[in-house]
Amino acid sequence: MDSHKDSFLKDFKDLYGYPNSPNTIDEIRATHFKRLDGLVYLDHAGATLYSELQMEAIFKDLSSNVYGNPHSQSDSSSATSDIVREARQQVLDFCKASPKEYSCIFTSGATAALKLVGEAFPWSHESCYMYTIENHNSVLGIREYALKQGAAAFAIDIEEDAHDSTSMRILQHQVQRRNEAKFLQEERTGNAYNLFAFPSECNFSGSRFNLNLVKRMKEDSARILEGSPFCNGHWMVLIDAAKGGATEPPDLSQYSADFVVLSMYKLFGYPTGIGALIVRNDAAKLLKKTYFSGGTVAASIADIDFVIRRKGIEELFEDGTVSFLSIASLSHGFKILNSLTISAINQHTTSLARYVRKVLLSLQHENGISVCKLYGTSASKVLHHELGPIISFNLKRPDGSWYGYREVEKLASLSGIQLRTGCFCNPGACAKYLGLSHTDLLSNIEAGHVCWDDYDIVHGKPTGAVRVSFGYMSTYEDAKKFVDFIKDSFVALPNQTARLYKQDDEASLPIAKIGLRSIIIYPIKSCAGFSAESWPLSNNGLRYDREWLLTSLTGEVLTQKKVPEMCFVSTFVDLNLGILYVESPRCKVRLAIKLISDSDNGVRNEINVHGQRCEVQGYDNEVNSWFSTALDRPCTLSRCSSSNYNFCMNKNKNIGMCIAEQSISNFANEAQFLLISEESIFDLNNRISTRDLQKGVDGASVKANPMRFRPNLVISGGEPYAEDGWKNLRIRNKYFSSLGGCNRCQMINIVHRDGQVQKSNEPLATLASYRRDKGKILFGILLRYENSDGDQVQDNDIWVQVGDEVHPNCI
Repeated sequence: MDSHKDSFLKDFKDLYGYPNSPNTIDEIRATHFKRLDGLVYLDHAGATLYSELQMEAIFKDLSSNVYGNPHSQSDSSSATSDIVREARQQVLDFCKASPKEYSCIFTSGATAALKLVGEAFPWSHESCYMYTIENHNSVLGIREYALKQGAAAFAIDIEEDAHDSTSMRILQHQVQRRNEAKFLQEERTGNAYNLFAFPSECNFSGSRFNLNLVKRMKEDSARILEGSPFCNGHWMVLIDAAKGGATEPPDLSQYSADFVVLSMYKLFGYPTGIGALIVRNDAAKLLKKTYFSGGTVAASIADIDFVIRRKGIEELFEDGTVSFLSIASLSHGFKILNSLTISAINQHTTSLARYVRKVLLSLQHENGISVCKLYGTSASKVLHHELGPIISFNLKRPDGSWYGYREVEKLASLSGIQLRTGCFCNPGACAKYLGLSHTDLLSNIEAGHVCWDDYDIVHGKPTGAVRVSFGYMSTYEDAKKFVDFIKDSFVALPNQTARLYKQDDEASLPIAKIGLRSIIIYPIKSCAGFSAESWPLSNNGLRYDREWLLTSLTGEVLTQKKVPEMCFVSTFVDLNLGILYVESPRCKVRLAIKLISDSDNGVRNEINVHGQRCEVQGYDNEVNSWFSTALDRPCTLSRCSSSNYNFCMNKNKNIGMCIAEQSISNFANEAQFLLISEESIFDLNNRISTRDLQKGVDGASVKANPMRFRPNLVISGGEPYAEDGWKNLRIRNKYFSSLGGCNRCQMINIVHRDGQVQKSNEPLATLASYRRDKGKILFGILLRYENSDGDQVQDNDIWVQVGDEVHPNCI
């Protein structure tokens, strides 16, 4: 055992590892989670993992028993009804809810449970929907039902004295109303029903809410709301326990909330698509259900307005046949939780989170700047009585600027660490902890930022955060590998800053003549290219380069990122015959496509590429059928139209539509040309070998071939990475401008070997160790052909040839 783990166990020996359970954490991981070997999974707040033992038990159960539709009287149906009844009781027991006071309604997930409450709640124009600013979008969505019925809605922040839990202050945000005029003439009775919603644990920061809020809101709303007009009426309370339930489910024997929602896959990984609404029976009687379906009615007549609804709460609200096979699987998940005990799971995960927080807060760059900004842990005004197993944070560079969360996520993936980034569908908490005003949020939206995109830094501020979260099967080794990853990848130490990529202002001096070694053309975007000894230039780059692409039937552009098999579709353009030849191991016949058709078939379409509309020429069914066979999926071939509308890259690297003679490209992602240096490849491979030796990897290192990077031009001569400093270059009498380094992605880690597609972490992992520049991992440079005369280049009149001398910085 290493000294670091000794120190950890000294601090958390009574909390970590389930010392009083049948199996220790090391035994659980070794026997029940063998698939995690070499992988660190840290997104349990998003979805925890099922155990292999659990799935074996489920398979044995389902393969040994016959479960029929419970809406029947057969033996198999009766057996299913018994299983469903037992599962309801297990859910109630999990939250210590008495069946005399509460019922369990199964839904398709926690979101469906929240939606059920929202659409069936007895809203009126006197009602109010109040919710804490820290809430998931699924909880915020309830306000749509409230506002539609004329009710008021507003968010609140709660300030609770750290030393006196009875002292609480409500900070109310602006009141929202809709259709207010419609209800002005209606009488106010003061007997409206109001709803207050909060999470048991914030899925952004891990902060846990004090469940005393339930009693205080129901019994003392007038005092809490300090005379607000919304304090009148009857207050009901909803707890979103989708996240918090995994480690500290609400105790309904002490805190009598009206509604509690749970998500089963967040408790024990499987099954997905099952949630539960635990509803207080008195509260259920107030819900107004409109729709009826199979199983919810005692009788109905088809051709007149007649229906008698069932009286049972579960029967009334569970539309159609419940997912009874998934419900039958729940007992095997609860069995695991009960064997470990939820209190031990809470202690175990909390110990890991405390350890990680402590390490992250201690990290500093060589100049003393703190590396990590944690959210929800250091506020002077304490809302929550403790923290759950979530750590949400952002990282800073030595100069105080922010690392983008997408950079963290990309590098973590290369290190075998799975985590979550963004706002986690919790916009209120995200804005609160990141200090984003309404103006900031609207400005981010205007800049193009939406959920799940790559806009991680806008106007110098993070738009989201990095989140790690622990589950019952997480280990110290998981936590240690994560903090080591942060130290190695983001902390600048003395004499180590050189490991991060810096682009020189001046070009490196070549030590030898630089020549053009290879020319590669890729006629069909993301399919295999071919090499040529010489090739003509056009205004679009190399003639016919990425002039065609494949799309799905829904219009999605197909690339190797989603369809790796595209690498096996080979292409070749015969300039003399004027034919594009295409071959695939799945097709017996080689496809021949004329570069200049005898007649125009008239097929013209518009497709979306890089967010822009482009006019393309389509092909007949015979061609599309060939490609559908080659890729084993329906698809269509399109060619960039002869129209002047093409994609271009301007000096700021923004892709847009061009009606221009210069700098246009066909379907290239970023630029007309990608240039790679053999010397840079050689240096990269040496570094890969060195890293493998340091990690004790047996066997020969996997070398990075230039074709892994899909270059158009491969050069030799000069120093490694000398191309980084080139502002322009000349080949023969033609000039090319550098648009900067090419940002590499996981695609370069795809290896094509023996007809199989394999993925690894290299070479991107090694590149990330020394070629990073503000979130980008750069290798090779992007070029634009400069047609100084501004004239259209005629077919085949300007060529480049292997062996041509390359002259950098010649202007």
